[in-house]
Amino acid sequence: MTIESDSGHGNSPAAWTAVIIMLVAFLLGTLFFWFDLPWLVVASGVLAVLGLLTGVVLARLGYGVGGTKYAPKAHD
Repeated sequence: MTIESDSGHGNSPAAWTAVIIMLVAFLLGTLFFWFDLPWLVVASGVLAVLGLLTGVVLARLGYGVGGTKYAPKAHD
């Protein structure tokens, strides 16, 4: 039985950067919601959108899966 190797979907610097920024945004947004700071909740939403845009920009610059600046690591 052989296991086919996956293409590393989402395992790239662009994806990791976007996900980390968005996780921080949602964490802060939840914290600010809890402390009843609506303008900071909105700012956290803006940060989440910026995280998504960062991932897209990095992918187009070649840091996404299959990009020119992305070197996948071998899985053992």
